[in-house]
Amino acid sequence: MGDEVKTAAEAYEAAALPRMHEVHTDPDQPKSGDQPLPKSVTDKSVKQKSPAQWAYERVVLYLKNFEEKLDNDHEAAIGFAGGDAGVLRIEGMGYFDPDIITFYGVDPAGARAQLVQHVGQLNVMLRALPKKVPDAEPKRIGFRLVADLEKT
Repeated sequence: MGDEVKTAAEAYEAAALPRMHEVHTDPDQPKSGDQPLPKSVTDKSVKQKSPAQWAYERVVLYLKNFEEKLDNDHEAAIGFAGGDAGVLRIEGMGYFDPDIITFYGVDPAGARAQLVQHVGQLNVMLRALPKKVPDAEPKRIGFRLVADLEKT
């Protein structure tokens, strides 16, 4: 009986907390939802976060999960949906309240690049690219971003 919801406010808050659900063809495939969510993702109600913050936190979790599946020869990048903008090797990510997400990095030719996107237009394809320096350790931005979420 310890699982009872005691008030309408608690029921509303429980219903608003983020949840993740995935199904894969391989039942042993690790899922983003298999890991506990950082406290910063679950410690505020939906009304206390902007759409930009919600989108940022969720993309960070997907990015880290994607990187966990990469071998040491690849790093995470994003492919742009629509148009011929190409691919961006992710070196940073942020948000600007209330509704902007941004990705920082370089394109395959090494040119600096930044994607600034409204959360209503957010459509990101995560891609694995070979490392720029083959013998170097892979850069794992998703792990750094999750660690930053856990600090806040």
